[in-house]
Amino acid sequence: MLFKHKKTQITDNFRDRLFLYFIYGVLTLLTVIILLPLIYVVAASFSDPQAVISGKVFLWPVKPTLRGYETVLTYKPILIGFRNSLIYLVLGTTVNISMTMLAAYALSRKEFKASRFLSVLFMITMIVSGGIVPLYLLVNALHMDNTIWAMIIPNAISVWNLMIARTYIQNQIPNDLYEVAAIDGCTPFGYFWRVVLPLSKPIIAVLSLYYGVAQWNSYFNAMLFINNPNLEPLQIKLRQLLVLNTVDPTMITNVEQLIAKQGITDLLKFSTIVVASLPVLLIYPLVQKHFVKGMMIGSVKG
Repeated sequence: MLFKHKKTQITDNFRDRLFLYFIYGVLTLLTVIILLPLIYVVAASFSDPQAVISGKVFLWPVKPTLRGYETVLTYKPILIGFRNSLIYLVLGTTVNISMTMLAAYALSRKEFKASRFLSVLFMITMIVSGGIVPLYLLVNALHMDNTIWAMIIPNAISVWNLMIARTYIQNQIPNDLYEVAAIDGCTPFGYFWRVVLPLSKPIIAVLSLYYGVAQWNSYFNAMLFINNPNLEPLQIKLRQLLVLNTVDPTMITNVEQLIAKQGITDLLKFSTIVVASLPVLLIYPLVQKHFVKGMMIGSVKG
């Protein structure tokens, strides 16, 4: 005798569908609010300067031109800032990942008796901070001001990222591997280098994205510690264009020249914003496949 199983289908009632449509509407509205300024910036960066000044640009370039990007590529302060930001990005992220993974590995070892005590000390720094003035005095006393190390050493470790990495190592790398490696004569550092790091690629990819974005967008430390224009990152140069760009009305002598200068300045602003956003947009797709896995595993304690 054959028995036929009826397929059951879950149907949403009117209240559930209404709530779902409300969520979709809110998400669509937020997406539009976020995308409109971005689209305008990109459209303005490719538009004619006069069209930008007159407010004719909205969602599509008017009289498309690459003049803004040509100006960016020939404007020396922007090139210097871009070079410095790349240096801070590569060197800073390397230091961040190295320090974070070393500390996370040490705190994850059960035989390390001070791990719990040190973990508490690390977490206290997330709540209590010495403040800006002691930080400035410390960096100045170490003679790191006006050097690239002022942008890297004070932010060498993020405690939040450290705890995520420690949890990942504890949950995803069996302690049996350490025992087997120890029997084969592997040292603790050898185990960290040959076993822990290769198995931690997902969380390293996620932390690299976090640290890389933070390094690229960093400007506050540069405002505090960097007075040399040749060491200022791109974000400081961009701030000078966007915030500190003012015109004294008493100095106006040629209206046409002023309008042309203002048009090039506005075009330079929009083009620089696009150029400054490119590295983050290029990095994210490379680590996207590891993002969800690394975050979920590293943030849930087993």
